Amino acid sequence: MVLGMKFTRQYISIALGVVSAAFGMESFLLPNSFIDGGITGISLLLDKITPPFWSLQFFLVILNIPFIILALRQIGKGFALRTLFAILALALVLTFIDFPLVTKDKLLASVFGGFFLGAGIGLAIRGGGVLDGTEVFAVYVSRNISLSVSDVIMLINVVIFLVAAMILSVESALYSILTYLIASKTIDFIINGIEEYTEVTIITASPVEVRNMITEKLGWGVTIYSGKSGYNLKELEILSTIITRLEIAKLKSEVSSIDVEAFIITQSIKDIRGGMVKKRPLH
Repeated sequence: MVLGMKFTRQYISIALGVVSAAFGMESFLLPNSFIDGGITGISLLLDKITPPFWSLQFFLVILNIPFIILALRQIGKGFALRTLFAILALALVLTFIDFPLVTKDKLLASVFGGFFLGAGIGLAIRGGGVLDGTEVFAVYVSRNISLSVSDVIMLINVVIFLVAAMILSVESALYSILTYLIASKTIDFIINGIEEYTEVTIITASPVEVRNMITEKLGWGVTIYSGKSGYNLKELEILSTIITRLEIAKLKSEVSSIDVEAFIITQSIKDIRGGMVKKRPLH
């Protein structure tokens, strides 16, 4: 029952995110030739420079397919399926729903286009998926080289906006950068300020099972603290692990399947060094 309600909330959140992102694109960004960063930005850019029969919807789906496959291998089946649902739903909404043009004012279009697009992406992340495969790629790359997730995303977007400046115009590229910044801040706001890495503390009646699940099934590091309940002074084990924000939904789902009453605390981490943060290979 609890898992069913969680499943419903996830897909409602993703659906709301899809509508918000589609509204931001059609009512603000597309009419003013603005783009965003990531795969969404590349799709918007290609939509502007290719023949009409190559639609935005086509690019959104095709360009994200490799990252959905990567998500399936690196993060999990549930996340990949929710991401596939989100991207296909976005393509369908853009195809069958006509959103009105709200404004031709470039500054307003840039700000509010970024806001609604960012809100859509943030809601999709809260639902356990993404509307853009760039973050999946960035997490994967950061596990294999010394760059952080934000560094990888920044490098990708620098290239996109440079290309936009050459193909569209410098003015459009500058407004697009503003759109991207607004979208990024909105995403952070929607998902309650979750940063690249998040510490998750778990207090459960089944610490051994949860620890085995984290280390053996998910392949993440975990630290165990010895503590006492403040209510009855009962000895207990407190588990702590560091994960990316894309992996939070998966961890909560796995913990709930073991102990639905487990007490889970998440908190943002602005910087970490050392330790076993990056996912180790499973054998």
